[in-house]
Amino acid sequence: MNLRDLRYLVALAEHRHFGRAAEAVHVSQPTLSTQVRKLEEELGVELFERSPRQVLLTDIGAQVIERARAIVREAEQIREIARRARDPESGSLRIGLFPTLGPYLLPHVVPRIHARWPRLELLLVEQKTEEVLRGLREGSLDAGVLALPVHDEQLAKDVLFEEPFVLAVPLAHPLAGRDGPLPASVIEGESVLLLEDGHCLRDQALEVCRLAGAAERSGFRATSLETLRQMVAAGVGITLLPLLAVQPPVAVSEDIALLRFEPPAPTRTIALFWRKTSAFREFLPELAALIRSIAAPLVEGSRLP
Repeated sequence: MNLRDLRYLVALAEHRHFGRAAEAVHVSQPTLSTQVRKLEEELGVELFERSPRQVLLTDIGAQVIERARAIVREAEQIREIARRARDPESGSLRIGLFPTLGPYLLPHVVPRIHARWPRLELLLVEQKTEEVLRGLREGSLDAGVLALPVHDEQLAKDVLFEEPFVLAVPLAHPLAGRDGPLPASVIEGESVLLLEDGHCLRDQALEVCRLAGAAERSGFRATSLETLRQMVAAGVGITLLPLLAVQPPVAVSEDIALLRFEPPAPTRTIALFWRKTSAFREFLPELAALIRSIAAPLVEGSRLP
């Protein structure tokens, strides 16, 4: 058994197809198939169920793959530690962000990151929170920008900023004519448009609704913030939007009124997460400090369009 064979196992477990797995690890399909079979013979167990249409993990195979992933990940960390020792500000950094933050934060921070670390390659992945966490645990991501709370003792975090929510209502809504910050209680009895399951913003908005006495509008769940925005503009209902999602360069909608909440306004806390054992653990606090210096002015005292 060697590290190469473990990489073959991990690739086959991820792709569930010999051809695609072989392509992923840059070998021929017969080579990968032969090595996997030899490893099974060495171990004396079947790791995969093979059929003409699919490849499935056996129960023992799932246990072996879990350990194999950890070993491959640690081997990659060894290489990354050595590379970063040679040149701490170069290489590739894989960062996951959730969809209700990424498109609105990245235009502000990516140019500044490139200016600060010109040799650093950012590989940015937009995924729901649970997928980002899975990527961090399995090693396919180096860092994740997520909303608190996150409960995982394997991860370190650095808080970036507090992002307030604003209330978005159609221009014909009675609240559209109100001036000044409003108490959260103004949405009491309202039906609020929310995102579908799996978005952390849905859970955050539901908690605001619960505290303020509002409820979710039944029969509709949006797949994105832009869908929510368009539904409000069409007069279907009201919703909560994170502040960065209504700041330039996001286009202003002339059919929506945006209203601030008075203190204590509902907010979400955004933080940068990484594995405590990551080869980037010395560098990522520097990255967090730069993001914090950029994002804080955007969410503190900024004007609504």
